[in-house]
Amino acid sequence: METGTSTIGIVGAGAMGSGIAQLAAQAGHAVVLVDQKESALEGSEASLAKVAARLVEKGKWSAADSERIQSAIDRTTALDSLAACDWVIEAIVEDLGVKQSLFQSLETIVAPEAVLATNTSSLSVTAIAGKLQHPERFMGLHFFNPAPLMALVEVIPALQTDAAHVDRAKSMMDAWGKSPVVTKDTPGFIVNRVARPFYGEALRIFEEGLASRETIDAAMRSTGFRMGPFELMDLIGNDVNYAVSCSVFEAFYNDPRYRPSLIQKQHVDAGWLGRKSGKGYYTYAEGQAAGEASIDPNQFDWIVERIVAMLINEAADACYLNIASPADLETAMTKGVNYPKGLLAWCNEWGAKATLNVLESLQIRYGDDRYRPSPVLRDLAAHKSSFTL
Repeated sequence: METGTSTIGIVGAGAMGSGIAQLAAQAGHAVVLVDQKESALEGSEASLAKVAARLVEKGKWSAADSERIQSAIDRTTALDSLAACDWVIEAIVEDLGVKQSLFQSLETIVAPEAVLATNTSSLSVTAIAGKLQHPERFMGLHFFNPAPLMALVEVIPALQTDAAHVDRAKSMMDAWGKSPVVTKDTPGFIVNRVARPFYGEALRIFEEGLASRETIDAAMRSTGFRMGPFELMDLIGNDVNYAVSCSVFEAFYNDPRYRPSLIQKQHVDAGWLGRKSGKGYYTYAEGQAAGEASIDPNQFDWIVERIVAMLINEAADACYLNIASPADLETAMTKGVNYPKGLLAWCNEWGAKATLNVLESLQIRYGDDRYRPSPVLRDLAAHKSSFTL
């Protein structure tokens, strides 16, 4: 088991890298945080100081905790300062070539027994590992933003990763107070793959003029989701959400199930990126959405049925293809994106036959392979059985 005596290196002092550095320091590790820009390091230090002051004020940290955690992080622009690290986690730009180049450099700096990890949310971990001399010590550790608050961490072994390092990573994440899940290195891993219909199907309903954004968002909130899909896309950033949609679509060889929406592209082209730009699917003043248009509660049931059936189908397919265990799939969606319940449990509650009926009706209506049911749903419906959780 990894202990707080291990030294953790982080490359990238943006919000994600800084959050991971905070987590490691809270767990008792010495941390080396590296960024090319001195301004990014200064911003990271100032941000943590504000967080620490707020937590001390609320009584969640003592003054001694605050001092220990802040002083545990050594910030530098020198990449070779990572030489003594036992683990190095990268949190830089989502660019395959840039990440490959960084890890090739890191291999010449760190000790042979050091483990290297990427925080990529959508790139192939195996493709990054493929450029390394020792890919067996490389993996993905995908944290969710904000890293100090979000419980989920996706542990992603590359095809080449030594299984012993996967166990070490899980133990370390447990020690950090996280909920690690192991997923195959497939496009989107668990969360960014399974969650695609939450956005994609909502956009399709809106494109067709069947319901307003406000009604779709309200419908999903009514069934227990903390935010509706349009609210959440605005929070994530429409540029980020569109980029992930395109990445997953292309990685699955243009499978229609993952096809991005023209509306997404238009919002990005217009610079309507959501909260961070002041306008997205909604207009924001001082961080708050403008007044809502009228909402039609009479549409809630079919909207929820259509979007949730697509989500269940995606989770069922991930289970069928052994992307992750059923338990890890449920943990990922409840702790990674705060779904009101696990999607496989939701299927059990509805019944596989009822879920299958929704998908088959959509497939007949649209004649679109986008709505093809997972084989496992057909099997469960035929045998009147449920997912074993």
